[in-house]
Amino acid sequence: LSLLAINVGKADCLLLRSGETAYLIDTGTKKTADQVLEVLNACGVDHLNGIILTHTHADHAGGLKKIIESNLPVDAIYAPSFYVLKKEDGKHPIEKALKKTEMRVIWLNAGDEIPLDEGHLQVLGPVEKDEIENNNSLVLLAEGGGGSMLLTGDMEFPEEQTLLQRGLLHHVDVLKIGNHGEGDATSEALIAETTPSLAIISTNTEEEPDTPDPRVMKLLNQYQISVAQTQETNTGVLITIKDGQVLTEYK
Repeated sequence: LSLLAINVGKADCLLLRSGETAYLIDTGTKKTADQVLEVLNACGVDHLNGIILTHTHADHAGGLKKIIESNLPVDAIYAPSFYVLKKEDGKHPIEKALKKTEMRVIWLNAGDEIPLDEGHLQVLGPVEKDEIENNNSLVLLAEGGGGSMLLTGDMEFPEEQTLLQRGLLHHVDVLKIGNHGEGDATSEALIAETTPSLAIISTNTEEEPDTPDPRVMKLLNQYQISVAQTQETNTGVLITIKDGQVLTEYK
């Protein structure tokens, strides 16, 4: 099981691979779409089993249209069934991106499974709609290679609390820190329950000066959790779980 957290500035874009399957989880911004396509090509990805949007914000979904319009074959688009658009008459990023295609859209709910060769990919949340779009983020549990990864989109405290109260969160080896390491996410309760050995933060401090938040960094240090940040790399952070061991490479 491998995860490449691509350096797309303060945005999010993850390449999840297991066996013969490859998913792009979030797409960065419109400006970084060409960069993402170059990274996928360099990684030998000539086909995606799916693109998974955690939520509608432009720093997660902005690159979708350009990636769809490229020559890269994509089997399906996944997104949470709960979402809040910025404008009442606004369009979902999927609607804009797929306007000229006949691609399949799969709307996800908590408990759903996404096919993953040699592993499991399960939707843990959102379990209810929130008026704050970050708290409608897909929360995904990826398992394979004898370990697990929790991928949280921009989940903030309210969604964390809901998932904790429902007993849906447990120990994982790798945690993708929610909302770029902002102070409104990553509670001590979340860290105490998941006890990861590695945390990944996708951000750029120059673009978003309040990330990662000092409280979050102090909390991770308190729990002796190793931290990898995309902004410390050229291409991104590659995390591989093999035979239960977590390996980290800066690309």
